[in-house]
Amino acid sequence: MDFSKLFSLEGRVAVVTGGSRGIGAMIAEGFLAAGAARVYITARKAEVVADTAARLGERCVPLPGDISTIAGIEALAEDLAGRESRLDILVNNAGVAWGADFEVFPEAGWDKVMALNVKTPFFLTQKLLPLLKAGAVDHPAKVINIASIDGLRINPWETYSYQASKAAVIHLTKRMAARLIRDNIVASCICPGAFPSEMNKAAKLAPEKSAAGIPSRRVGTIEDMAGGAIYLASRAGDYVVGTPLPIDGGIVNGWIPDEFADPSGH
Repeated sequence: MDFSKLFSLEGRVAVVTGGSRGIGAMIAEGFLAAGAARVYITARKAEVVADTAARLGERCVPLPGDISTIAGIEALAEDLAGRESRLDILVNNAGVAWGADFEVFPEAGWDKVMALNVKTPFFLTQKLLPLLKAGAVDHPAKVINIASIDGLRINPWETYSYQASKAAVIHLTKRMAARLIRDNIVASCICPGAFPSEMNKAAKLAPEKSAAGIPSRRVGTIEDMAGGAIYLASRAGDYVVGTPLPIDGGIVNGWIPDEFADPSGH
C-alpha cells in the first residue's frame, strides 16, 4: 500500500458553499494545498467571492449566487454542469445564525436559518447528484455538511433556530449517508467549535477570552479545519460514513465542569 497519497486530493474537483470567508475559505485553501484541481467557492457577495478566489489562486473559481432559494440552487447546479463533467467533493458550508430573546424571537429568524442551514444542503446535494455520481467512479465522491458543536450540546446564547438547525444537519447527514452510499457517495459532517469568523465574532475579536472555555486552551486555526476536511474528503476518509466529527479542541468531549473536577488535578 502506498500511503503517500492517503490524504491527497490530486485531480479532484470540489465545491465549497459559503467559501468566501471563515470556515469555508479555510476548507477551500486546504483543498487547494492538498492538490485539488479546482475548488469552486460560492457566496452571495460577488466582490468578496472574487477577492477570496484571487487570494487563493487560479485553481480557485468564484461562483457568486444566492443558494437560500431553490431557484438559486438550480442556477448553481446548472452553472456547474456547464463547466464540469463530474464533481468529487461538495462541502455544504453556507450558513446563518440568529439570536433573540425567547419572548420576542421572530418567525423570520426561524425561517431564514432553517432554509439556508437545513434545506439548502439537502436540495443542493439533490441537484448536484448527477455530477457527484459521475465523480464516484474511480473513488467515492464526498458530501461534507458543516454542522456545529451547537448541534451536539447547548450553548449559552439564545440562538434557538441555529442550534435546532445544526442538530438537524447532523441527523440529516446520517440519513443522506444511508442513501448516498448506494451510489458510492460518502456523506459525513464536521461540527466546528470556536473558529475566528464573521459568525463567531467572539473567537475572532477576543480569542484569549474564548480560549478560556476550551480544553485545548486556544481557538481553532486553519490547519485544524483544513486537516479535518482533507481527511474526510481524501482516501483517508472513505470508510467514514454518516459520522459527525467535532473539531473543537475538546469542548464537546473533553470538558469536565469545575464542580466535578478531581481536586488532585487528574
